[in-house]
Amino acid sequence: MTRWRQRLGKAGAEQMRRCAHARQMKRARAATRKLRTQLGRVMREIEQQVAEPTEKLAKLLETAHRIHAQQRHDKNKVYSVHEPEVECIAKGKAGKKYEYGNKVSVAVTSRGGWLVGAKSYTGNPYDGHTLAAQLKHVDTLICGRVSEAYVDMGYRGRDYEGGVAVRVDKRQRGRTPRPLWRWMKRRAAVEPSIGHLKTEHRLERNRLKGVVGDAFNAILSAAAMNFQRLLGAFWHIFLRSLLDIWRWIPALQERRTLHTQSANA
Repeated sequence: MTRWRQRLGKAGAEQMRRCAHARQMKRARAATRKLRTQLGRVMREIEQQVAEPTEKLAKLLETAHRIHAQQRHDKNKVYSVHEPEVECIAKGKAGKKYEYGNKVSVAVTSRGGWLVGAKSYTGNPYDGHTLAAQLKHVDTLICGRVSEAYVDMGYRGRDYEGGVAVRVDKRQRGRTPRPLWRWMKRRAAVEPSIGHLKTEHRLERNRLKGVVGDAFNAILSAAAMNFQRLLGAFWHIFLRSLLDIWRWIPALQERRTLHTQSANA
């Protein structure tokens, strides 16, 4: 691909972004059409000049064909050339309606906030369809010590039929017993853990490539957070032990003085 085509592609992408930002949608669509035309020309030139493309080039050509053929309202669109597995996840929030990446499910203990499961999913599945795989993952890690699982309302219509009792959160208590209702409201404590995973342990932006990289990133982020909690608990016990020793030093010195005086008498 010649340099003038590279400059043309960069200029067209920049023009499309500026027009879309300024709500000049006709100009933005025109710039998009030009980019699509240039992409088609580049693909045809490569296919004419390269008889047997390498594996990497063949994969890039396949991704380019998908981008060239996709339309605005199509499903399973390509959002990233280097990571075609990236999905558009609808958040339903006013500040951030959509996020681009892959879905990760985390399981946290009711006391202590220890992460006992972190599993990555491809294809943007429905939350209720991920419950069985997550509980199986947790059972593999902690050997069947889970009796109850409290989940949010996104897991309604789940496909799980195992031995763990699943409690789905709801807006009003109704006839739910008060102790069970307190446990259901305790489920909201998982939200700060997710925030710490994203901001402090690199779950928000994945630096690893491919589906395997997504799975490794989720597991390593959860492990890093558990190690941080272990380190904090260790330092708490260590400093508390030092404080207890410091408190006992005057008493030990006084006892030693009394014992010496009695021996001299």
